[in-house]
Amino acid sequence: MNRLDAQAIEEIAVGAAVLGSGGGGDPYLGKLMALAAIERYGPVLCIDPEELQDDDMVIPLSMIGAPTVVVEKIPSGRESGQAFAMVEKWCGQTAQATMPIEIGGVNSLIPIVVAAERGIPIVDADGMGRAFPEMQMDTFHLAGIRPYPVSLVDEKGNRMLFETEDGLWLEALMRSATVTMGGTATTAGFPVTGAQVKTHAIPKTLTQARQIGRVLLHARRLSRDPVEQLLEVTGGWMLFRGKVVDVKRRTEGGFVKGTARFAGTGEWQGRQWCLHFQNEFLVVEREGIPVATTPDLIAVLDTETGMPFTTERLRYGIRAAVIAMPCHPAWRTEKGLETVGPRYFGYDLDYVPVEQRLEGGRP
Repeated sequence: MNRLDAQAIEEIAVGAAVLGSGGGGDPYLGKLMALAAIERYGPVLCIDPEELQDDDMVIPLSMIGAPTVVVEKIPSGRESGQAFAMVEKWCGQTAQATMPIEIGGVNSLIPIVVAAERGIPIVDADGMGRAFPEMQMDTFHLAGIRPYPVSLVDEKGNRMLFETEDGLWLEALMRSATVTMGGTATTAGFPVTGAQVKTHAIPKTLTQARQIGRVLLHARRLSRDPVEQLLEVTGGWMLFRGKVVDVKRRTEGGFVKGTARFAGTGEWQGRQWCLHFQNEFLVVEREGIPVATTPDLIAVLDTETGMPFTTERLRYGIRAAVIAMPCHPAWRTEKGLETVGPRYFGYDLDYVPVEQRLEGGRP
């Protein structure tokens, strides 16, 4: 176990934005909320899943909605505690810990706020090993664990509690409610036992995020190539370096969807690339040929500083390095690909692991 202080939160905010594959919401907002919480209540204990008792209750926390709205519709700061308390009341017991449901952006940091307020630990794990846009896209769903109850709270104090048959119904009903609430809200739920966390969660992802953030921040201070340093620690692949020449982005149905087009630079000059996204980066194409797809992780990094861009921050003129990293093996199973593979998102593509697509050299 270790304690998350201000330095740890700075590092996790950077690393989680890389692992979030462009999604999970603006990490800057989450960082400010987490820093304010530990300044008031003190550092938060971060525990390994194996430190949980099998019958402990763990309640994950996150935001839901379009990242483009999150940067303008700022939370009041009360939502996460209210959402957490609603689930505890329904369950009739007090949670022993919280955890992120995904490791990405603001959603990696929101649980730290509640952990600090309540004096409970945060578990070093999540349910995705990255970020995905829909509620059923987690490893607990793959294990057949029914996701209920789940609470939803907005900044005005409106509250709802969902008891649904499965994750697909939860996604449909919560997304509709979130759009009515203005495009974003805070959610707590999927209460799981310590035994279920040990068996089905993806462990050590807060530690991984912190390690990535530390590497990027250190490389920037020493004026080293941050992207090369990142590839070394993640086992990732460089797809290309280029300049954003066009971004088409729309907020639709509680998601941000669109494409970003890049003109290659340096040794990639003369080639054109297209990046497709729905909250998260999903597919990278070189002149119509896919070179990386969901569920593998895709990250867009500033070529000078190594700082990651989320989907809502992409804009014309950015010079970026685009990399891909292998996803957790759970997503490469038949059910995993049914849930988050490229065909689920409407792309007429079969999933091919990024290391196989790039076998033999760079795209």
